[in-house]
Amino acid sequence: MSNFTNDLAAVAKLKEQHGENWGAISADSAARMRAQNRFQTGIDIAKYTASIMREDMAAYDADSSQYTQSLGCWHGFIGQQKLIAIKKHFGTTKRKYLYLSGWMVAALRSEFGPLPDQSMHEKTSVASLIAELYTFLRQADARELGGLFRELDAAQGDAKQAIQDKIDNHETHVVPIVADIDAGFGNAEATYLMAKQMIEAGACCIQIENQVSDEKQCGHQDGKVTVPHEDFLAKINAVRYAFLELGVDDGVIVARTDSLGAGLTKQIAVTREPGDLGDQYNSFLDVEEITPAEMKNGDVVLNRDGKLVRPKRLPSNLYQFKAGTGEARCILDSITSLQNGADMIWIETEKPHVGQIGAMMDEIRKVVPNAKLVYNNSPSFNWTLNFRQQIFDSLSESGADVSAYDRADLMNVSYDDTDLAALADDKIRTFQADSAREAGIFHHLITLPTYHTAALSTDNLAKEYFGDQGMLGYVAGVQRKEIRQGIACVKHQNMAGSDMGDDHKEYFAGDAALKASGKDNTMNQF
Repeated sequence: MSNFTNDLAAVAKLKEQHGENWGAISADSAARMRAQNRFQTGIDIAKYTASIMREDMAAYDADSSQYTQSLGCWHGFIGQQKLIAIKKHFGTTKRKYLYLSGWMVAALRSEFGPLPDQSMHEKTSVASLIAELYTFLRQADARELGGLFRELDAAQGDAKQAIQDKIDNHETHVVPIVADIDAGFGNAEATYLMAKQMIEAGACCIQIENQVSDEKQCGHQDGKVTVPHEDFLAKINAVRYAFLELGVDDGVIVARTDSLGAGLTKQIAVTREPGDLGDQYNSFLDVEEITPAEMKNGDVVLNRDGKLVRPKRLPSNLYQFKAGTGEARCILDSITSLQNGADMIWIETEKPHVGQIGAMMDEIRKVVPNAKLVYNNSPSFNWTLNFRQQIFDSLSESGADVSAYDRADLMNVSYDDTDLAALADDKIRTFQADSAREAGIFHHLITLPTYHTAALSTDNLAKEYFGDQGMLGYVAGVQRKEIRQGIACVKHQNMAGSDMGDDHKEYFAGDAALKASGKDNTMNQF
């Protein structure tokens, strides 16, 4: 029997036990409300979505075409609309997630106003957004099921059973959220406390990066400073303990390395013997060999193979890594994290290049054969320019004539209709499938898409509405498109819960209910 059928029987039994005192209560209505509120707590959501993510990870290990995707969201409504659109266009939410970006929390959700991605926003705002996203996704379930229940009441004969089947087999809008905890917002204890709050809000997957918490920078900006591996592993342990304490035994941890673009460290790692993890970390430091006589006041020196070496220390008191060591450090970071508690890795790169990513993953998979990557298909990349340059270089290497193109100016609109541009666009189109197959990428996400779509659509509306088009700028550019494309939000009262409220009023007050959905409701025009 379906959950709805079970709930109907259970509430009917309760009603019978309470006799006339519950005479006004409809078992059918109560069962409907239970069906529309499948998840009672954030922990329920975290357990459910963690199991989905684990199943998807296993499916990817068996078949790399089964990769997953997500889009970053900065408001519950945005996340809700993504999932409604996914169900509308694809009929299922399978392998489709949401991403919670620390960048967007900082830029759009802080009480300080817009902030850079430097962990300056309030810690609690991350968990608050997770809870908000799931509130809106649960409301999407309730709204969709409410519509099906109304169809059920109006249906006759075989049609009634078909609708009942849709109710019994309803697929929830609740999906995994990959949630950004930045560098942990402090020490390992602070990381643990924040992770707990995020899990309690519903997070099944937490992504943490190996930067210094109080020096944190956006992964696509300069000035990034990493921590020794032991410090980072302590924070991975803190997140795992948070999952275990709350009973989310299969919670997912994504360890992100920013080492490719990070040329600095704040600490010299503790090392106990040559070749240990601390020694490997320190081996990447930019040093100069000195004699005792050359030591200056306040110098920090290391014993390396019986020789004194002085790490290059900047006026900021940070130490510099040797140039060209980023990929090797990323590989070491990734292997170390996967061998010590992380489930997946995230390598922040400076460009979207399958060859570069794949080369690093090949090295990682020599040690951890089932290593899986979460990859940021970042709006910080100029995708058009990057891929046109990649195609230009490929054609040039093959001996093709590329004299008609200026490599430095390939973003120019004059190239948009060229063969080179078409080849580049095709590579962009297949990038996710190609890199899932060739570079071990299990999950593709775009961190900030809705930040950019909101800006673009607002610019278009402002240009038309405040210009010559006036009200037609809104009607033709927004509302008419909503109607033609079947966008549910055109009935914004329904989306906000008005019809569900009417259902509840009828449950609570029967014929005395004052409902909003009568003949004078202008939503009937749609």
